[in-house]
Amino acid sequence: MAHTTNVVMIHGLMGSLSYFEPQKRVPDIRWLTPDLPGYAATPMQHGDDGFSLRGQAEYVRDLILELDEGPCWVVGHSVGGAIAMLLAEAYPQLVRSLISVEGNFTLNDAFWCRKVAAMSMSEWRENYAAMQRDPESWLARAEIEATPERLEWAREVLLNQSAETVHAVATAVVKETAGEEYQDTVRRFVDSGLPLYLLSGERSDAGWDTPAYARAAARQSVRQKNTGHMMMLEAPDEFCDIVANFIRSN
Repeated sequence: MAHTTNVVMIHGLMGSLSYFEPQKRVPDIRWLTPDLPGYAATPMQHGDDGFSLRGQAEYVRDLILELDEGPCWVVGHSVGGAIAMLLAEAYPQLVRSLISVEGNFTLNDAFWCRKVAAMSMSEWRENYAAMQRDPESWLARAEIEATPERLEWAREVLLNQSAETVHAVATAVVKETAGEEYQDTVRRFVDSGLPLYLLSGERSDAGWDTPAYARAAARQSVRQKNTGHMMMLEAPDEFCDIVANFIRSN
C-alpha cells in the first residue's frame, strides 16, 4: 500500500513510541518513530553547549531531510512537544503541521523533569532502577490498569534508555523551557500560522499549561476519553485514529 503521509513522532522523556506499532493500526499513513539521541542504540549527541533539546530538534531535522519527501506532520508527546516546537519554529519548511500531545508549553508542564533534575545522579539512578524493576507500580501511579500487554509495553519503555539519559534530558528541559526565549519560540510558532493541533488525555488535560493564545489558534483540540498523559499506552487505537483524523481533516 502506498504511503500518502509521513508522520514523525517525537517521544517524551522516555521513548520510544514504536511499542504500540502505529503502522499496523493505520497503515495508509507512514509512521516514523525514531529514538532520539541517547535513547536505545542512538548515540548521545553533545554540541558546544553540551546536551540540549535544540540538538534533539536538529536530529529530527536531519531525519526529515534524509527522507527527502517534503515536509512532514510532526507529533510531539510531552517533552517531545517542546522538541517539536523548536523544530517547527526554526525549520517551518520541514513541518506540514504540528500535533502537540500534552507537549511542554511552559515549565509548569515539566513537573517530573524538575523533580528528576533536582536529584543527584546517584540518587536518580537508584530511583530509576526501582521503577524499572516494578513497571506495575509505575502504571498505577499514572492510574493505568496493568494488563499483560500494558505491562510488557511499560517494561519496554522503562528499559529503552539509561538513567543518565533521562537525567540529562530532564535537566535540559528545565534549563531550556524556563526562560523567555522558549516562550518567544512558542509565540513565534503560533503567530507563523503553521497548523497546530492539540491532543490531551481526559484525566490529565486540566494540568496541561497550554497558553490561551495557543488553544485559540489550534485548528482542533481533542481530549481522548478515559485516558491520561500516556494515552497511546492506554488506548492506542483511539490515539492513532485521532491523529489520523487530524491529518485527514487538513
